[in-house]
Amino acid sequence: MAAATAAASNKALPNARKTYEVSRADLPLSCPMPDMMVWCSHPKVYLPIEATGKAKCPYCGADYVLVN
Repeated sequence: MAAATAAASNKALPNARKTYEVSRADLPLSCPMPDMMVWCSHPKVYLPIEATGKAKCPYCGADYVLVN
C-alpha cells in the first residue's frame, strides 16, 4: 500500500496548467497525459496535434503545443 501511495505522489496533478509544451516523444497525445493522476480528472481523450502543432482538450480547455 505504501508503494502505491508513493508512486501516486510522483504523478503530476491533471489540469493544473492551461498550456502544456509536448514533444514528439509524448505522442500519441492524450489529456490527461500518462504522467498525470487520473482519479481526479476527466475521461482520457486523444488529441490530434501532429498536423497543426497545437491542440485543445475539449474537456478541460488545456492547450497543448508541440515543441519539436
